[in-house]
Amino acid sequence: MLDNPLAPLWLTRPADANVLDPMLWPSTARRDGAGALEIGGLSATALAAEHGTPLYVVDEADARVRASRTREAFATAFGAHGAQATVYYASKALLTTEVARWMIAEGLNLDVASGGELAVALAAGVDPVRLGLHGNNKSLAEIDRAVDVGVGTIVLDSLIEVDRVTDAAQRHGRKQAVRLRINSGVHAHTHEYLATAREDQKFGVPLSEAASAVRAIRARAPHLQFRGLHSHIGSQIFVVDGFLEAARRLLALHAELLADGDVPELNLGGGFGIAYVVGDEPPAIESIATGLADAVASVCRELSIPMPAVAVEPGRTIVGPAGVTLYEVGTTKDVTVALDDGATAVRRYVSVDGGMSDNARPALYGADYAVRLASRASDAETVLVRLAGKHCESGDIVVQADWLPGDVASGDLVAVPATGAYCFSLASNYNYLARPAVVAVRDGAARILVRRETEHDLLRRDSGYSLIDRGDTE
Repeated sequence: MLDNPLAPLWLTRPADANVLDPMLWPSTARRDGAGALEIGGLSATALAAEHGTPLYVVDEADARVRASRTREAFATAFGAHGAQATVYYASKALLTTEVARWMIAEGLNLDVASGGELAVALAAGVDPVRLGLHGNNKSLAEIDRAVDVGVGTIVLDSLIEVDRVTDAAQRHGRKQAVRLRINSGVHAHTHEYLATAREDQKFGVPLSEAASAVRAIRARAPHLQFRGLHSHIGSQIFVVDGFLEAARRLLALHAELLADGDVPELNLGGGFGIAYVVGDEPPAIESIATGLADAVASVCRELSIPMPAVAVEPGRTIVGPAGVTLYEVGTTKDVTVALDDGATAVRRYVSVDGGMSDNARPALYGADYAVRLASRASDAETVLVRLAGKHCESGDIVVQADWLPGDVASGDLVAVPATGAYCFSLASNYNYLARPAVVAVRDGAARILVRRETEHDLLRRDSGYSLIDRGDTE
């Protein structure tokens, strides 16, 4: 077999394209006796037949184990230094009422970043005390509701929010706990759009202004309770040195603030990375937790300050690997590409029945994904493919490059792993495509978390479409 010069250097041609790399797939993913992909004890073909495609499939057991493993990792690592650690699930990664209940059941709190996410958490029955509210531009209504229902902490993102939360707390007769988000200036090793602590950013208060912001918070003591500092340096980060440097900078400020009052907590945010393609090697969550705990303890010793309670906010590492998206192949097309040396190479475009409306990340960030045949196994020679969506955009690519058996054809099911985070959350109705269903699988059973949209769902919001004329009296 000859390598294809169009393949990126990091992409190795697999000896067997039927193998499922355990770094990329949920823990229950395997091939059944017929060669079809199986997740949670259910075959991809059965899931697609019942629920249609595209289809988001979430391995419930995998997600819950990752949640509890994360909680235990941070509790153990910080407990070794006599400190407490709280894990907030970053619900923007994937949020439904059931997912919220899973996280609470596994001992996590929830981080919400909008009024809508707050509404889902409350609808799930989550105790508001276990919620943290984020956002760089929280509306007055969002702040008012959060204070009214008793949200545990509100993360202040700017000085104006000090006044806004104070006003809401006065109206409702509450003392609202708050954290202050700090733009630490640490440059995370990630895509530019995923780095959130660079100086020229919309998030947080610069370190140089933080002390005066805390004084303003403390001056509202009858209505605000200062819980501590918050940092989030970005997302999909493999190298932990950015987290360590952010912790060091925040602890220096933390020590300064102790001179004028209590600073019980330090929130280091989330952004830990996962494997999306073969060769990605993210650190284990236990390694991340131990590294952060040891670094915080070391800096606290240097500064001669007590170690604070610590919070973190992972999302992707919990639900990302638990999710798989199923698609049906529509057309295939071989495209001859001219190379710089005058030679040519062939890339096969495999088009599926979804695309950027169900996975916007490749278009937004140039994110890479992998793909495998899901409805069957094959021993055909592999070909380099680009998995394309059906939208009227040349940038509508789901998988830029991977190897599939050369007999991939119309009607085949293919599966893209590691889609549990930020795929459903970022989904749209571009080209008026209805958004896919989200289905949880566990122990051979499936249940719908979010039903598939229909064309009727799309049309009913159009004021020019008469529901009554069509027999719908809602």
